[in-house]
Amino acid sequence: MKTIAFFDTKSYDRESFEKFKSDDLNIRFFENKLNEDTVSMAACCDGVCAFVNDNINRNVIDKLESFGVKIVALRCAGYNNVDLKAARGRVTVVRVPAYSPYAVAEHTMAMILLLNRKLHRAYIRTRDHNFSLDALTGFDLKNKTVGIIGTGKIGQVFADICKGFGMNIIGYDPYENKDFCGEYETLENLLKQSDIISLHCPLTHDNKYLINEESISKMKKGAYIINTSRGKLVDTGALIAGLKSGQVGAAGLDVYEEETDLFFEDFSDEIIHDDTLSSLISMPNVIVTSHQAFLTREALSAIAETTIKNLNDFFENGKSENEISI
Repeated sequence: MKTIAFFDTKSYDRESFEKFKSDDLNIRFFENKLNEDTVSMAACCDGVCAFVNDNINRNVIDKLESFGVKIVALRCAGYNNVDLKAARGRVTVVRVPAYSPYAVAEHTMAMILLLNRKLHRAYIRTRDHNFSLDALTGFDLKNKTVGIIGTGKIGQVFADICKGFGMNIIGYDPYENKDFCGEYETLENLLKQSDIISLHCPLTHDNKYLINEESISKMKKGAYIINTSRGKLVDTGALIAGLKSGQVGAAGLDVYEEETDLFFEDFSDEIIHDDTLSSLISMPNVIVTSHQAFLTREALSAIAETTIKNLNDFFENGKSENEISI
C-alpha cells in the first residue's frame, strides 16, 4: 500500500475522495498548504497531492526527492505553482486536465449577471427593508459583445452559454478550437470590441499581467472584466485604477494574484492586512469570490476520480496519461 500526503484539504475534499477510496492507497489528509515549511509532513510518504495555492518550488522538490516521494498529484488543471524544471527526471507531476468546464463557465456567467443586475446590492437592501430601485439599472446581455480570452473546454462552454443569451461572441487564443461558436479576433481587436471580457486561459510566463494598464486603456469605456482563471493574469493595481477612472465598468474576480495565504480560509474575526484586496472588496461594482468557480458536486467527484486514477496508474505502470512534461 502506498501512502499519499494530501495537502490543503477541506471537508469537501475528504468527502469526495472517500467515494473513490482505493484499497491500494493510504491517504493522509492535512489542512496545511504544501510549502517549504510543511514539506516535512510528507516524510515516509510515497506521493503527495497538492492544490492550486501550494508552493512546489525547487526547495520543496529537493525535500520530496530526499524523502523518496515519487509523484506530485495536482488535483487541479493549472500547474503554474510547480517548478517543472526542478521536478524533471526526479519527481513525476500529474494533474487533472478537465473536471467540469460547466462549473467554471456557469460561475462566470453568474458573476456577470450579478454584477450587471446589481443583485448583491439588491439583496443587502431588501434585507434592510429598502425596496428602492435607485442605482440598480443594468443592461440587456442580448446583442452585447463578449470577448473570451482562452477558448479551450471552459472557454468553449462559456461561449455556448453566452450564445443562449443572444450575445455576440469573439475569442482570442493562439490555438483555435474548431468547436468554438464565436469568431476569432486579434487580442487588440477583442479588447476594443468587447463589452465584457472573460479570462479562461492558463497562466504562463508569457501572459502574466495580460490585463494591465496598456490593455485596459484599449478597452471600451465601461467594459466588464471577469477572471475565473488565475490571479496573476490581471495586474490588480491597474485594474483598481481602471475601476476608479470608470474605464472598467465592473470586475468579477474568482481569483486574486495574492490569494495564497487568504483564499480557502476563514478570516472573518480578523483584520485583513492586504489593503489592495480590501480596496477591491469595498467597491460596489466588484465581486470577489474565493476561488470557488470549480466547486460543484460534479467537479469534485471528477477531480477525485481522476486524481486517484492518476496515482494508481503511476504506481501500477510507472506512468499516467495526465503527466506534465516540459
